[in-house]
Amino acid sequence: MKANRRNFLKRTSAGVLGIGALSFPEMSHAAMAEETTVNMKAELKLGVASYTLREFTREKALDMTLRCGLNRITFKSMHLPLDSGAHTIREAVAQCKKKGVVLYGAGVVYMKTEAEVDQAFEYAKTAELDMIVGVPSHDLLDYVEEKVKSYDIKLAIHNHGPGDKVYPSAESAYVKIKDRDKRMGLCIDIGHTQRIKRDPSQDLTQFFDRVFDIHLKDVTASEHDGQTCIIGRGVIDFPAFLKTVLKLGYQGTLALEYEAEGDDPLPGMMESIGYVKGILSTL
Repeated sequence: MKANRRNFLKRTSAGVLGIGALSFPEMSHAAMAEETTVNMKAELKLGVASYTLREFTREKALDMTLRCGLNRITFKSMHLPLDSGAHTIREAVAQCKKKGVVLYGAGVVYMKTEAEVDQAFEYAKTAELDMIVGVPSHDLLDYVEEKVKSYDIKLAIHNHGPGDKVYPSAESAYVKIKDRDKRMGLCIDIGHTQRIKRDPSQDLTQFFDRVFDIHLKDVTASEHDGQTCIIGRGVIDFPAFLKTVLKLGYQGTLALEYEAEGDDPLPGMMESIGYVKGILSTL
C-alpha cells in the first residue's frame, strides 16, 4: 500500500505541475546521458600520427591512412620537411585535400633554438595548421608563447616517458604552461604515460583543461623498456581510458601512433583501430 501511495503522489504532483511534467519519465536523466554518450561517440575524431608510416612516401602514407578508415593526420618531417618552401607545403596540403584527408597538425617538432621556433610556426602558418605538436626547450617557453599569440596556432607539448629529461610526463609539461596562454597545452602520449607508471585515464582527467591532442598506442609493459604493440595486446586499460575520453567530452583527435613494424605497419594499425572502435561500440 505504501508503494501505491508513493506512486499516486508522484502522479498527482505531476498533474499539479502541468502537462509538461508528464512528458519526462523518471529515467529521463539516464536517457539524456545515454544520448549524450551516443553523440560523443559519433563526434569522436580518430586519426594517425604519420610517424607510424615513416618508411613510406607521403602519398602512400595518406593512402594507408584511408585504408584504415581514417581521414585525419599530423605530418612528421619525413612526410613534409620543416625546411620546405611555401610551394612544397601548399602542394602537400592540396594533396591531402584531394585525397580527403584533414591535415590538422605537425609533429613531433623539436624546438631547441629561437630559429627552430620561428621555422615551426611559419611552416604551420603556410600549411594552415591548427596545431603544432612540439617539444620546446624550457628556456624557450616565453618565446614560444609570443609566437602562439601572434600566429594564433596552438602548441601541444608531447611527453616522452622515462629517460626524457625535458617532458617525461604530461604533468611535467602542464606545470610549465598552466598559467600561460590558453593555446599552450598538451599532446598526451598514453603509451609513454604508461611506461612511466602513470595512469593515462587519471592524467587525462587531471590535466584535461589543456589537452589538445592524444597519441594512442599500447605498450607491452609499464616499464622503461615497454614496447609499442597492437592496441588490446598490451597493458593499457583501453575500455577505462576510452570511457574517460567520452565522459570528459574530449574534442580533439585520438591519433594512432603505432611505432612497431615500421616496414609493414598496416595490419597492426587496422587491428588497433578495429579494437578501439569495438570498445567504443560497447560504451
